[in-house]
Order: sequence, then C-alpha cells, then structure tokens
Amino acid sequence: MPSKLYVGNLAYSVTQEDLEEFFSQAGTVVSAAVVTDKMSGQSRGFGFVEMADEESANRAIETLNQTELKGRRLKIDMAREGGGPGGPRGGGGGGRGGRGGERGGGAGGRGFGKRY
Repeated sequence: MPSKLYVGNLAYSVTQEDLEEFFSQAGTVVSAAVVTDKMSGQSRGFGFVEMADEESANRAIETLNQTELKGRRLKIDMAREGGGPGGPRGGGGGGRGGRGGERGGGAGGRGFGKRY
C-alpha cells in the first residue's frame, strides 16, 4: 500500500522531477509534488512524495531525512491526514469565530471612543 511522505525545507528551485529522482534512492516513487502558492505559482518550500510501500517510505525517512538537496537540509516525515505537518487548516468550525450580538458596532453597542 502506498505511503505518503511530507518533505519540508525544500529549496524554492526544487521540482517534482528532483523529488522523484532523489527519493528513488529509497525505493519506488509513485508520485511527487511540490506545493506552490496559488497566486504566484512559487514553491512554498514543502511537498509530498508517495512511495510504493511502507518499507520504502521508512527507508526514505531513515536514509534521506536531514540530508541536503540543492543546498537545503530536508525534513522528511510521514504525511498526516489533511496535508502538511500541522494537519488540516481551519477545519472543524474553529477559526477566528464570530463576534457576539451587539458588541463593537452600530447595532447599539457601547460605541468605543464616545464620551458619556
């Protein structure tokens, strides 16, 4: 069963092909992707590599983690569900949350800055 790896601290010049070639040292690479900014198209400095099996993924972590690719020391770990090292972003209804009721504005709140 394929195993997905998170690859952090990538040089901005690293390509998908670079990742495929580099990780092939540890086993069969199913896919590789460098995560890019949606607006600029520039690399965000991390990516994902899917290895053919868990054994290859573990070998990649053991042999390639903290090694250099294009002048940067890579951080390699098993990918977590939902994406990068912090897991899914902004999910679960959390986020910044709304402001309650009449607080802070033209709906009859205290009106900060007014003198009484």
